[in-house]
Amino acid sequence: MNQSLSFSDYYGNEVRLALGSRPFSNQPRHVWVICRFHKQWLLTRHKRRGLEFPGGKIEPGETAEQAACREVYEETGAHVATLYGLGQYQVIGRNESIEKNIYFAEIDTISVKEDYLETDGPFLLNKFPEYLEKDRRFSFLMKDKVLTASMHAAREAFWIDRYRNSTEIQPGPT
Repeated sequence: MNQSLSFSDYYGNEVRLALGSRPFSNQPRHVWVICRFHKQWLLTRHKRRGLEFPGGKIEPGETAEQAACREVYEETGAHVATLYGLGQYQVIGRNESIEKNIYFAEIDTISVKEDYLETDGPFLLNKFPEYLEKDRRFSFLMKDKVLTASMHAAREAFWIDRYRNSTEIQPGPT
């Protein structure tokens, strides 16, 4: 499964998405993790942006996979049981570009924490709203083709058909 897309994001930045490979950087500085816990989607409520999947910066000395697991725990209290690489995307902004590795994580436990850093902790969701891009509860990070293409890739590449009934995300009217 190798797929490439280019499009503009919520803010008009150019986004290049590559699923099944990591063509933009061997050392990305960010990660984004699509999480599943007991047939529910595990998101976090960012204090400024809204609902989104966990993610963040890779710290010095850690691998992207270590950062993905750490970010999931810091923002949700969840433990990653299995982590799958899906691909990478690049956002080309006016002043800089960033590269993020995309992962799919199966979560086995969620612990209650006193502090979830920049988030309000875990948020479980059975099904996404039909027109996610118009729902103000969700972060801009959840409103472009990276999410829909990544979730489709996870289903196709990792036999995640058991989730199919609750993962249908349809693009809204154009």
